[in-house]
Amino acid sequence: MDTDIELISDGEGLAVIGNPKDVERFLVSEGLSSSTDLGLPRLGSALGVGAATARAGSEIAASSGRWVKLTEKSADLVQKHGLRESGGGLRTGVIKGDRGQVKGFVEFAKGPGTHLANPALLAGAAGIMAQLAMQQSMDEITDYLAAIDEKVEDVLRAQKDAVVADMLGVDFVIEEAMTIREQVGHVSDVTWSKVQATSATLARTQAYALRQLDALAEKLEGKKAMGDLAKAAREAESTVQDWLTVLARCFQLQDAIAVLELDRVLDGSPDELGRHRVGLRIARQNRRDLISRSTERLMARMDAAAGTANAKVLLHPAAAKTVVHSTNRVAVGVVDFHERLGIESGRQSLAAKRWADAATEVRDTVLVRGAEGVDAGKRLGLETRDRARSVTGKLSSGITERAFRQPKDGQQGS
Repeated sequence: MDTDIELISDGEGLAVIGNPKDVERFLVSEGLSSSTDLGLPRLGSALGVGAATARAGSEIAASSGRWVKLTEKSADLVQKHGLRESGGGLRTGVIKGDRGQVKGFVEFAKGPGTHLANPALLAGAAGIMAQLAMQQSMDEITDYLAAIDEKVEDVLRAQKDAVVADMLGVDFVIEEAMTIREQVGHVSDVTWSKVQATSATLARTQAYALRQLDALAEKLEGKKAMGDLAKAAREAESTVQDWLTVLARCFQLQDAIAVLELDRVLDGSPDELGRHRVGLRIARQNRRDLISRSTERLMARMDAAAGTANAKVLLHPAAAKTVVHSTNRVAVGVVDFHERLGIESGRQSLAAKRWADAATEVRDTVLVRGAEGVDAGKRLGLETRDRARSVTGKLSSGITERAFRQPKDGQQGS
């Protein structure tokens, strides 16, 4: 007897649907040990309209569904089985194998399976997948906030801005709604009435936090003196993490609202669930892009400040070290923040140029310029003496190269 495993990928996660034992065996065979219950019984009740849909809904409710976050390994699985495009950013397929088979499934059928052939069920499953992906992201942001040296609540309470205070109030409302949803299994009219107006408050808080980061970037851009630049860099180091904390919490709460919103659409307008899910996904990516532009602009200003500091390290060693140190500290925080929000970024840590290295470079430049117009014998003697005094490999290798070239030049002149 054959058994089918149905796969759905939405670019952020992979859903595996089928007989509970077959699903478990498939996940083990593919090395996907970490998975989350997809919660398919919810679809049986939410989509129980019409004879065909009700029958399919009862069937899928009896099936097992597991969700796996789309990592490099699970993404390779999607490529391996060649899931086909199904619209709405989804890729689907059915794997067929003999029941009881030990080494996995032998045949992949690109045609839709029993459940995937029903648009309402496919949209419902994709909606739940989107919720699980956002809840996973919310958990990761919670871990990120917990890992910050300062206590998150202390950071937020320290903000005297009314906009941030409003966000704290919204925090309580949304947390309460998520708790009730977990207990009841859906979002009631009463619960939604408390939550639906909170998104505007979060948008204002996010915009305000981004403006604070932009203001720090502008301060850095306007400083020319090294002392002022070092002061601005220290200010950025001490305050950027606070605003990243506010932004992370905003993003987390916005995801929570989206989870509640998908519940409402699933219960009230299931035929719109697919389009609504796509819309939420686009809006979420737009928020990422907005945050990324602001943080990257700040880091560009700090990188420029660090470059200026390195160029002036000989005259201002302490200030230069402060600027580069602050830049690297902020960069570490921004990169970690980006990773938690799913924002791609790449940068290398800057290194403050040592005063001795800078002094050696200046001396090398002076020696080279001073040697211009001097005959070859004197230049060779000067370079040999400097080579003995040199403390850097770069200077030594350069002198050696010129010393070996000198006899050749003399031969050409003879």
